[in-house]
Amino acid sequence: MREEKNIHQAIGRLQERYPRVARYYRMDYEAERQTLTWQEDSEKKSIAEKLDGGYVLKTDRQDLTAEEIWRTYILLTRVEAAFRAMKSPLLERPLFHHLEKRTQTHIFLCVLAYHLLVAIEKRFLDRGVHTSWWTLRAPLRTHQVVTVVLPTKDGKVLKIRKGTTPEPMHREIYATLQIPAEVMKPVKT
Repeated sequence: MREEKNIHQAIGRLQERYPRVARYYRMDYEAERQTLTWQEDSEKKSIAEKLDGGYVLKTDRQDLTAEEIWRTYILLTRVEAAFRAMKSPLLERPLFHHLEKRTQTHIFLCVLAYHLLVAIEKRFLDRGVHTSWWTLRAPLRTHQVVTVVLPTKDGKVLKIRKGTTPEPMHREIYATLQIPAEVMKPVKT
């Protein structure tokens, strides 16, 4: 008998892997009866069918095949999604740098962050886990670095900066990324 948690994870992976189909179904697992039920959401499906259509991509690149144009378009949408994912939590604002060096630095850091994001997703994909940065980022939010401030009797202040204890889900993510779960050693000042 499989654990209920594992079954829910498997359902989640399927929904993540096949989002175009999954959005039209409601799935429910009943642990007591060990049954999985699904029901088509006909309202969502009917709305989607009305909006169903095709893409028309226009380009001036005569040297590319239709397949290459499509792959480039898909890559562009992934890059845009990645930049949205990076800029929102970093509270990045639109580019208002007036010095060329600052503009170049901003672009370099964005591209570097994008490469890191792609490397993380690829590491999971290589291990057969279909996930996205958005999905990984949510559970990692609870693993934080804290600073404990302790006043001493002689009026000085002792500060200890330390990572919180990683939970099992954090350890799984770090293991897949092949990085230590203990993100930093305590720093005392």
